[in-house]
Amino acid sequence: MSGTAPLWTLTAADLVQAYAAGIATPMEALESVLARHDAVNPQINAVVTLDRDGAIAAAAQSTARWRNNCAKSALDGVPISIKDNVHVAGLRTTWGSPLYADCVPARDETPVARLRDAGAIILGKTNVPEFTVQGITDNALFGPTRNPWDLSLTPGGSSGGAVAAVAAGIGPLALCTDGGGSIRRPAGHTGLIGFKPSRDLVPRVYGLPMILNNFEVAGPIGRSLSDVAAMLDIIADHASMAQHDNVERLRIAYIPTFSNAPVDPQIADSVAAAAATFAGLGHRVERLDDFVLAEPINDIWPMVGETGVAWLLDQHPGRSNAIGAGIAAMADRGRTYTARDYLGMLQTIAAVDQEFTTLFARFDLMLLPAAAAQPWPIGVSHPATIAGRPVGPRGHAVFTAFANALGLPAVSIPGVVERDGLPIGVQLCGARGADRCVLRAADILNTASSNYLHASQFPPLATRDHC
Repeated sequence: MSGTAPLWTLTAADLVQAYAAGIATPMEALESVLARHDAVNPQINAVVTLDRDGAIAAAAQSTARWRNNCAKSALDGVPISIKDNVHVAGLRTTWGSPLYADCVPARDETPVARLRDAGAIILGKTNVPEFTVQGITDNALFGPTRNPWDLSLTPGGSSGGAVAAVAAGIGPLALCTDGGGSIRRPAGHTGLIGFKPSRDLVPRVYGLPMILNNFEVAGPIGRSLSDVAAMLDIIADHASMAQHDNVERLRIAYIPTFSNAPVDPQIADSVAAAAATFAGLGHRVERLDDFVLAEPINDIWPMVGETGVAWLLDQHPGRSNAIGAGIAAMADRGRTYTARDYLGMLQTIAAVDQEFTTLFARFDLMLLPAAAAQPWPIGVSHPATIAGRPVGPRGHAVFTAFANALGLPAVSIPGVVERDGLPIGVQLCGARGADRCVLRAADILNTASSNYLHASQFPPLATRDHC
């Protein structure tokens, strides 16, 4: 930790170290982060509801606790942001939709309550696509969020506002959700660590309707693995997390792609480099080509969001003019499914779960891309081609939904940087409950090479005209 570095550049762990040493206070850290917000948020449109007064009050209380040597946790006094589909008492939860523009919850959702009780400073809410069911971050209320690494590109979605904020230095951590890759892909697009916990590890009560069933989970995004682990320690029910201390020699399934899905060559190279790194450290790495186990889930996955959106909109009759055309089309498709179709989907997931149980009897972890494509231009819903081949709307997202369907823990960490300077996400996934093993393996990889992005590296904002 540098004594001259602006406080907004520090990780949560470094901030807490500074508080304990009397070098800085939570109020000073908040002032630095708020100044950073004021300087860069107009460019990236990441934070859509800023609770300046509430954050100042929380920082004052935390400063007093540190002065009296009674800090509550490893995140006491750390500024964090909350994705705008997670309730924070007294702040609007718009869910990126005019339907929820005036929704102001009276209670914190469970992980927010736990963070507040731990002394974290809640900055405000970060931008999302409407109902968090798209792979970009744009909506009729607030407009698009831009990738801090290149303002002409999307940071992905649906946690695009969160990753843009953290990558740009508006707080070292964000609380997000992942319903099909919404933490991992955007984290990969912005050089961050994004962790999707095992199903039921992080309890969620007093929140929005669960239109993605229990496939959507809450988890942390940050600039360092220690920060991500610190947030997980606070929001998780640890009885659900298995102990996996033996990582002396991991058994790793290196999966370059699913079936024959195209992958951006630079992403493929970065994942291959990660496999070589693990092998060079003495771990057992086996390459699995022609990997087809996840394909049944990718085939049925659109049904989850489409039926969820259809159900949600049926709760708001006569308000079809308040939603985007893409959401309306999703709802129309969702209304064509029957209960038998949905039960068939659940049966397919159960069958795939058995296949993955067998896989994880042979391997501790899967190593694969976080996304098949690098971020694409603002205003475009998805890349039309990857590696020169045409793809559909979820062509960029083929490597993430399986973990949601099966309730598996998975993390995206920065891989070897792309030749044009853009970050690349590498994904590790483990058996359900193996959250500690996944994080420990990520730490091994993240510290193994100087070619990887690290927490001290920030994007060069304001380097191109995007008006």
